[in-house]
Amino acid sequence: MDLVEVSAGQEIPVVKILDYGKLRFEERKKKAAARKKQKSSELKEIKVRPNIDTHDYDVKARAIHRFFEEGDKVKITLRFRGREMAHQHLGMELLEKMKKDFEEIAKVELEPKLEGKQMTMVLAPR
Repeated sequence: MDLVEVSAGQEIPVVKILDYGKLRFEERKKKAAARKKQKSSELKEIKVRPNIDTHDYDVKARAIHRFFEEGDKVKITLRFRGREMAHQHLGMELLEKMKKDFEEIAKVELEPKLEGKQMTMVLAPR
């Protein structure tokens, strides 16, 4: 048995007589259980093109919706190829449409921006 100080910052220190090894073991076990219950948010990526068809858009939207239900963030990557770079406004319109479609269940964490030949936007669940 050990003499363990329970509250050190008080005027009168409070101590208990107990098994210190057992106390440390239980504290480690509590921390491990808390870590196990904790949900880490992953970053899922959805790739689209500027001239995506409506059905393909709906399939991607369902996947994004499922990711938000699981608590994950979604990075939407819009890739331009060849002469599509001349029509960047179409890509920006598509990302704005996605932002508007998911505004009830998600918030924009990173606004759409062009990086080389691709435009990216990150959405996080509310």
